[in-house]
Amino acid sequence: MEPTDTRHPDYYHRVVDCQWACPAHTDVPEYIRLIAQGSFGDAYLSNRASNVFPGILGRVCDRPCEPACRRGRVEEQPVAICRLKRVASDHREDITDRLPVAAPLRNGKRIACIGAGPASLTVANDLLPLGYEVTIFEQWGLSGGLMRSNIPAFRLPADVLDEEIGYILAMGADLRLNTPITSLKALLQDGGYDAVFVGSGAPKAKDLRVAGRDDSDRIHSGIDWLQSVAFGHRKSIGERVLIIGVGNTAMDCCRSSLRLGAKHVRVMARKGRDFFKASEWELEDAESEGVEIVVNHAPRAFVIEDRRLTGMRFDVLEYDLEAGQIVAERKIDSVVIPCDDVILAIGQENAFPWIERDLGIEFDKWQVPKINPVTFQSSRPEVFFGGDSALGPKNIIWAVEHGHQAAISIHSHCCGKPVAERPAHGVTLASRKMGIHEWSYKNDYNPAERRLVPHVALAERFKQIKIEVELGFDATQTALEVQRCLNCDIQTVFAAPLCIECDACIDICPVDCLTMTANGTEAEITAQMKAPRRDPDRPLYVSAALKQTGRVMVKDEDLCVHCGLCAERCPTAAWDMQKSTVHIPHASSDETPCAQQATRQSA
Repeated sequence: MEPTDTRHPDYYHRVVDCQWACPAHTDVPEYIRLIAQGSFGDAYLSNRASNVFPGILGRVCDRPCEPACRRGRVEEQPVAICRLKRVASDHREDITDRLPVAAPLRNGKRIACIGAGPASLTVANDLLPLGYEVTIFEQWGLSGGLMRSNIPAFRLPADVLDEEIGYILAMGADLRLNTPITSLKALLQDGGYDAVFVGSGAPKAKDLRVAGRDDSDRIHSGIDWLQSVAFGHRKSIGERVLIIGVGNTAMDCCRSSLRLGAKHVRVMARKGRDFFKASEWELEDAESEGVEIVVNHAPRAFVIEDRRLTGMRFDVLEYDLEAGQIVAERKIDSVVIPCDDVILAIGQENAFPWIERDLGIEFDKWQVPKINPVTFQSSRPEVFFGGDSALGPKNIIWAVEHGHQAAISIHSHCCGKPVAERPAHGVTLASRKMGIHEWSYKNDYNPAERRLVPHVALAERFKQIKIEVELGFDATQTALEVQRCLNCDIQTVFAAPLCIECDACIDICPVDCLTMTANGTEAEITAQMKAPRRDPDRPLYVSAALKQTGRVMVKDEDLCVHCGLCAERCPTAAWDMQKSTVHIPHASSDETPCAQQATRQSA
């Protein structure tokens, strides 16, 4: 095998699994260390550099970082990364004077953002410091998009939304509430905008067309129902409620129903728990509040008596599984479950009735715009899409990353540069060595289990729908949880010319991730490794030939726990522990203006 080229920015980036898994590539180990030092403001700003909304995402992120966490390879539970993000937000000092500011001079370019959700707000956040004039059109009377209308206040308080959205608006974004865009053609022709970003989300709920669907006003679509609750238009519901679907929207619907007066709430799932789309922690919170989750029930009809909804008929199903996949389905029974209201939470999709089809924007057979998944540019060069409106429903952190990438593209488009040419990522390494065998980070392994976040008591949380249920970590819980991080960004860096092949590093390695062996094919090297590879898709580190025997040092990056014992034991400093910092470019980091900045912004 050829020696591994660790100069490629993605090499060390991929080793930091949590950062690699995060769509916005937040530097997780760095902000956890800052929290451990009590530097909450610094930790918050480290977060905000990539994810824009640390307080929001510290409560409602889908947490793709946590399944990737290396701690989960040595024990059952990963580090509580999301909840530590909230710690940084909740305990920070006043950081307003350290936030990005708009450029003192405008560059003459005007951008329209449709929808005031996370994708559009991220575009504004990245373009305002470059001198762009950004106008955000929002159809409702409040900003935030689905963060505001579809995530209940008991999970995401309004003041957290207002504060973090306010940081962006304070830079000079022109937010126009209660201003729906009814014609993209008119906006393009009459608005005078150099680019338009569509971040309108996926506002159309999927429907369930079975018998009785149109015969009662007690059958609701999930996202519309949540919106009516969020804006105070709906304040009650029947005692017996069925939720159809088992995604995160369904979890918000069932928990909101309890707070509006429901006594018996069932979530009806067509398949078993292994096929649920809802996050495990969402399911746990719902069940802890008394929600019943019923599996293997397929809806067949609404039961209507004297034009009143009285129940719903379901087929009870049985499945055959092979390797975790359904290979056969059988109906074994049919049942009617009584109810007063049914909420349909079976998904949502894009809807663009306001985009004329003669604008040069291509749509696919599902009437979804065809966009470049890297640049987020449509077939009409000045129109870009992002968030749920671009690639279908995902989550907030994906919308943020779409906004970052779209802002880069918009900046390039307005500057006359090729949109497809993306700014390069980079990485820097800095030794943590302070003495002969001392490093400036703590590598003691703390066997503490993952902390459980405290919640408001059940008797209290239903008194008002806006009572936030999770309380966040206290100081003691935070102090223990930060110690569970394995410092994956402190990399084990090997210098082959210094190695004397003494085997000290191999002897002391607690997980047997190091092997010295004759070079050969990947299969031959794999066969000689001290510990079996758990992830064959993860590339091995292979050194240059060692000077004494010509063997190579092989390291399984997937197995390593970054304890640093190899570097502490090495007598020649062939191993060193070096902090990797991945540099992720955003439009706001481009210091080259694209137009004459001649118009001073008003105070």
